[in-house]
Amino acid sequence: MIATGDGENTVGARTGGAADRVLIVEDDPTAAMLLARSLRRHAYEVETAASVQQALERGALCNPTAAIVDLRLGRESGLALVPLLAERHPGIRILVLTGYASVTTAVQAIKLGASDYLAKPARLTEILTALRGARPLELQPELNRPSPRRLEWEYIQQVLAEQQGNISATARVLGVQRRTLQRKLAKKPARS
Repeated sequence: MIATGDGENTVGARTGGAADRVLIVEDDPTAAMLLARSLRRHAYEVETAASVQQALERGALCNPTAAIVDLRLGRESGLALVPLLAERHPGIRILVLTGYASVTTAVQAIKLGASDYLAKPARLTEILTALRGARPLELQPELNRPSPRRLEWEYIQQVLAEQQGNISATARVLGVQRRTLQRKLAKKPARS
């Protein structure tokens, strides 16, 4: 989900240009369409893809200078796409955008080659700023003490990453039933 509004669409006189090609990788067609429309209004050339394979194919055709990648692409992970895009398009700015934000996935994304990481719903100004590579202090997330539920979510994500996404192995390490872990993973993370 992208939060747009009258004040959000007037970031500057020129935010994109003829050389600014953005590949949006989002499995939700409505979200992809809204984001693409907003970026086109800011003079970006936009291509959309709904899967990792489709993103690689479209990326080869349009040679993007930036990519916005959703973390969850149906049953695929957008994180798998990050190093592939970075390798095939040197200098590309990759923004990982997700409704399931966690410190663990943010660190993974940056280590894999992402330039920035934003939680949904993200404002258009935040997305445009991340695409330009300049996040002023007022747009950076607040650092405050997370809630116990948030800490639990972060720990689950860390163990899941250590187990290479294997839910059964993660459940064994955490000492919970697999179905309980699946229910916890299906929920959005608790806010701080």
